[in-house]
Amino acid sequence: MDLYSAQRIVEAEAARTGLGTGPNRRLRLTLIIGMPLVFPVIGIMILVPEFLRNDILFVYQAGIIGCLLHYAWVFAKYPRYAGRPPYLTRDLAMGGGFFLPSLMLGFWPGIIAAPAWALFVGIAYAVELTREHYAHR
Repeated sequence: MDLYSAQRIVEAEAARTGLGTGPNRRLRLTLIIGMPLVFPVIGIMILVPEFLRNDILFVYQAGIIGCLLHYAWVFAKYPRYAGRPPYLTRDLAMGGGFFLPSLMLGFWPGIIAAPAWALFVGIAYAVELTREHYAHR
């Protein structure tokens, strides 16, 4: 086993467990920070005066949009399945997790975009596998 193979095995194991490395880590941190943040936002909205509630809501909604754009940016950086680090496709599909916070706050662009994003990643993966299958015939 050469050094490159050993390094790929270590990276694959790190990507599978914990936060991973590189783009896997960035996507997982985006999800870990963005999704549960809905609960403190709801708590803050309860505590602040009524005239500030919409401003807090708009800031969080902008955060959801930013998280989904980050997922799109990472996908644009690694568009081909063969060129992605291990488990990155799974982490890209996790962007659909922003559906629940969007649903809780009634943010319809997130309600539509998050599941559409997960569906897009799945279809892109299936197309890539089909293309590979027919290319090797």
